[in-house]
Amino acid sequence: MLETEFVRSLQSNYERIHLSEKPDEQRYQYCILTRGGIRGLLPCSLRYINGEAYLYYDITSRQNVAQLYGKGIIDRAWVREFFWSYKQVRQEMGRFLLDEENILIYPEQIFQDLSSRKFFFLYLPYYEEGNGLLQFLEFVLGHMNYEDEGLVECVYSMYEQYEKAGTAYLQEKIFEDAERLEEKEKMTGREDLSETVLQSQGEDISSGWMSTGTPDVQQNVSRQEKKGIFWHLGGKKRKAEEQREAYRENRLAAMEGQAVAEESAYEDEECGKTIYVEQTEEGSTLHRLYTPDGRVATPLEKDSVTIGKQKGEVDLLLEDESVSRLHARIYVEDHIVYLEDLNSTNGTFKNGLRLQPYEKRRLEEDDEVRFGKLLFVYR
Repeated sequence: MLETEFVRSLQSNYERIHLSEKPDEQRYQYCILTRGGIRGLLPCSLRYINGEAYLYYDITSRQNVAQLYGKGIIDRAWVREFFWSYKQVRQEMGRFLLDEENILIYPEQIFQDLSSRKFFFLYLPYYEEGNGLLQFLEFVLGHMNYEDEGLVECVYSMYEQYEKAGTAYLQEKIFEDAERLEEKEKMTGREDLSETVLQSQGEDISSGWMSTGTPDVQQNVSRQEKKGIFWHLGGKKRKAEEQREAYRENRLAAMEGQAVAEESAYEDEECGKTIYVEQTEEGSTLHRLYTPDGRVATPLEKDSVTIGKQKGEVDLLLEDESVSRLHARIYVEDHIVYLEDLNSTNGTFKNGLRLQPYEKRRLEEDDEVRFGKLLFVYR
């Protein structure tokens, strides 16, 4: 089992993995990995602390997929782009004679740069406990856009086939299926994908959305009759639909009653002006973030409030050079309010103490909270 944690060193943030045994630094995979320069991989270094060995992966200015889409919706364009990136990095591994199966595909170990949208992967030499692709597909199933039937059918099929065939399906076929996810208006029907899979495997697949018989028969198979993944992941669609509706309601709520603050000297086309939400209701028991001069920055009306300067992706928009695109969030868990850093560049602070990347701390009345250079009070 992976022993991971997020730490900060100098001006960079890292995910570090504890190695149970002292590695042989002269072994090929360690030599190539720590040398750096491999496209698509997180930069990595081997360090020793108190006699224990750790691999440090530089995650500065990047967010992991589990955090980015934990409450969001994954669409077909994102799925296609991910598998294209995954294919490219596997090809890079082939160029350097590295084992492609040591690329970790757990949602927590896949990172995306918010400015370039590029994916970065974590490579763990000589790891033999699975690459996490099945867990990644489960994550996509729980967060994808269920209004896109073509996407739903494809991802369910990917899960079933990888569960059955494993590495054999991963080698090439899964990437061909992903490439067939074109824009909805260009889709010609689900028959194309199912026929390609049947031809490539030379056998009928009786579970999932691909069943024996003609395309017409396949389309008429009811979801109640499907087996395989539906037994493993029953309720995923309902959960995703609920998340999608909650996501929409949260976005609409965040847009109501907002007033634009004074213009700042910092300009960025992608990041709008800082928004303050004035609370006029008297007698409310809601907690809020206040500016040092007593203004309400935002009421904490939702179970999760994201703070940053990525316009359209955050609930409290802060236009300041010291604030990251996705900087931090305040959320409720088991009736307790927490402050969590989202791998910010300039840090999230509670009462002057800096949080480690992705660290969470409980918020109490009158705590001072700082995002980069901007100070607020939680009341």
